[in-house]
Amino acid sequence: MTEFEQLEDDENYKSKTQIKREVEALQVIGTKLLALSKQQQLKVEMSETLRAALLEATRIKQREAMRRHMQYIGRIMRNEDHEAIAARIALFDSSSAAHNKLFHSLESQRDSLIGENSATEVQKYLKENPSIDIQHFRQLVRQSIKELAEGKKTSARKKLFKYLREIKETKLGINL
Repeated sequence: MTEFEQLEDDENYKSKTQIKREVEALQVIGTKLLALSKQQQLKVEMSETLRAALLEATRIKQREAMRRHMQYIGRIMRNEDHEAIAARIALFDSSSAAHNKLFHSLESQRDSLIGENSATEVQKYLKENPSIDIQHFRQLVRQSIKELAEGKKTSARKKLFKYLREIKETKLGINL
């Protein structure tokens, strides 16, 4: 058996092309990470080396220098938990499935809180989130129910949604 056949049989064998694709994928994650705001970057867990590289990238203006620096960020990403970083980035990206899923779950939660069984839903929500401002929460729910019954504008419902989103963001440790 030749050395090449042994390499093909090995389960851990990766071709040069496969390695190159993985490195390019890490560079793409690095590019998305760079596109986040400073506040959002602070919410992503990463090493200080990667954080410093992202800070350095904001100062680079030349195209070729930026390309080389993105390769450097890709190399740093090899030692990071890139799957967790990518998942956190997806929560910030409004076009991602994770962000949309979170958004729709908050909408349905708001609708159930102001729906037919609002009293039981409010009690259930308060048991799940005992650290929230109960008085403010109940006030937002009451205003939303009243607004819905009168068929008025949606300002109270928007405020309730925003409050629910803030609570969820605090739980997840992110800022959408």
